[in-house]
Amino acid sequence: MSSLNPALTEAAGEPEPDIRPLRADAQRNRDRLVAAAQSAFAAADDTVPLEVIARDAGVGIGTLYRHFPTREALVEAVYAAELDEVTSSAPTLLATLPPDVALRAWLDGYARFAAHKRGMIDTLRAGWASGRMATPTTRERVTAAIAAILEAGVRAGTLRSDVRADDVTTLVLGVFLSTARNDNDEQVGRLLDLILDAVRQA
Repeated sequence: MSSLNPALTEAAGEPEPDIRPLRADAQRNRDRLVAAAQSAFAAADDTVPLEVIARDAGVGIGTLYRHFPTREALVEAVYAAELDEVTSSAPTLLATLPPDVALRAWLDGYARFAAHKRGMIDTLRAGWASGRMATPTTRERVTAAIAAILEAGVRAGTLRSDVRADDVTTLVLGVFLSTARNDNDEQVGRLLDLILDAVRQA
């Protein structure tokens, strides 16, 4: 996810950033670093040393800094990768599951996404507040994914036609915010079940 605005870059007369694809070995190193950071951030309640992430990825700290010059750059890449995974999973779930079951499975994936932010939330907030990291369109993308599942459920007759996707997003975010300090997956599951019950066609 880039924090550059192409329109502003062009207006300022600055050249576009070099976006040539990485060599295969460099891309593998980058992918390993992002995967290691995902695991480390998910398991941590506090700041994770970058040296630990490099070690877990099987590369040197210099390789990490070549790909991600700052902690914020790495955190932003992890956030973008995980957001892509969760928002793009709706069509895959709908291809194999009934819409109501797909919605519950999607909500589980989104819950994991939210839980994995504990180890990097301070960096995310600081980066967004300072403008050094692009403010994500998380809510819009989440709502679009939920809308796609709801529409499929309406066509199948399993989900209510009078439910707005943005209302479901608000309910889900409320669950995550209200349970963030409890770290209680069982309670989160019960609350998500209640949301699903509320949107199912009677």
